[in-house]
Amino acid sequence: MPDLEQALTALGPALDWPPTPDLTGVVHLPAMRGGGAERRWGGAFENAPRWAIAAAAVVFALAALALYPPSREAIANWVNVHTSFRQVQHLATPSPQPPGPLGERLGLGGRTTLVDARKQITWKIAIPSTLGQPDEVYLEPPADAPAQGEVTLVYATRPGIPIAGQTGVSVLVTEARGAVDQNFFVKMLGPNTTPEAVTVAGHQGYWIAGPFNEFFFNDANGNFRSETVRLAANTLIIDYSGTVIRIEGNLTKAQALEIAASLT
Repeated sequence: MPDLEQALTALGPALDWPPTPDLTGVVHLPAMRGGGAERRWGGAFENAPRWAIAAAAVVFALAALALYPPSREAIANWVNVHTSFRQVQHLATPSPQPPGPLGERLGLGGRTTLVDARKQITWKIAIPSTLGQPDEVYLEPPADAPAQGEVTLVYATRPGIPIAGQTGVSVLVTEARGAVDQNFFVKMLGPNTTPEAVTVAGHQGYWIAGPFNEFFFNDANGNFRSETVRLAANTLIIDYSGTVIRIEGNLTKAQALEIAASLT
């Protein structure tokens, strides 16, 4: 209130106040309780209740202030009104996915086939049988990728697995030769991300629940690698006999473990 009073006081000289009209014979008040005929409102309002006079003054003041832009902003700040609502008849439709292969939008390297990828990679590419054959396959060779290359299997829609964000992808399976440094890897996780050690068919791994954007490991030559997690979703990481396999998607822990157990 003190700030508003000061603002109103400072505003007074800047207002071009109109002359007071003659209200005699125009404004009527009902007869007072116990009184007789209806009284006309004139003079100095000596017979009107004090609350009515105060209310009338506030109405006139606010009406005048509403015409002055700075005062409108001051009043809005005072009552903390900063939100407006607009009703629309039809909601906007989300923009369609840009055309083209799904993996090209995620920066996974060059698109290839599973047959060609196996010809260029010296280690075995594992395929999760529960997901079937991948919809797209990408190969990234060194030096952009870890030593001995990196392969990513892209799975579009799969029953029971929601698509991750606006990617159009349900599951990504990324494979590269290397190993995970447990101590360093866990320390680099964010505060809202929970790692849990798991074992799948005798292979050690980690179930990462929560936001997960950066993955750190050592490649086949012992070089430290930092990679972006493409879907920023729940992730299962498995040390599959010297191949680091990363399974990303809006998966439950049970779904991720089932996919990992089906790797062949």
